[in-house]
Amino acid sequence: MIGLCCSLRVFLRYLYREGIIAQDLSPTVETPRQYRLADLPRAISWEEVRQVLEAVDRRMAVGRRDYAMLLLMITYGLRGHEVAGVRLDDLDWERERLRVPERKAGHSTAYPLSSVVGEAILDYLQHGRPQSADRHLFLRVLAPFVPLRGSSVSNQATRRLGQAGIHVARPGSHTFRHSCIQRLVDAELSFKTIGDYVGHRSPSSTQGYTKIAVETLREVALGDGEEIA
Repeated sequence: MIGLCCSLRVFLRYLYREGIIAQDLSPTVETPRQYRLADLPRAISWEEVRQVLEAVDRRMAVGRRDYAMLLLMITYGLRGHEVAGVRLDDLDWERERLRVPERKAGHSTAYPLSSVVGEAILDYLQHGRPQSADRHLFLRVLAPFVPLRGSSVSNQATRRLGQAGIHVARPGSHTFRHSCIQRLVDAELSFKTIGDYVGHRSPSSTQGYTKIAVETLREVALGDGEEIA
């Protein structure tokens, strides 16, 4: 809507400058107000998450790679550039830990490496990752075998959503990050805990998810002793 208003103002100034209209009407086009936290996060349901994962063909190298990347986004809420930044040295197999460098305020974050994520990464390393001296975990499946960029991770997430027939506004890696956060909200974890887990730099970033805590909001709205009709 804001972009449309800007285009309309430019067009009206052009018409006035060319003498097509007698008065410059561009100042009359007001930009609509924007409110913080006005939009709902772009999450999908957990059932839709399963559909996306089940649609990935893990018999192919690209499928093994994308499956592991999706699990990182879904399980830990990693951003696209954070997935792209994971290196082989960030995987501590002995202690079952995953390190995500510079995730929040320049500090690294260590997570327990879940068995599902670990098995997916191991499958990719053994049967999908090209031979390369580069220490980044995720590489292109075709030569040149260079590390994926954050934009490439997001593009693959978008492709996997479309492949599963899941339609969402502005799809990408953040779709799965939002779904991870929504699941934590549904589990009734504190917003401070959730913010720390997913690497929010500001508490206000987590506050937007209060709008998807539907059951909690319903309880507040109903009050004591009331029931849903």
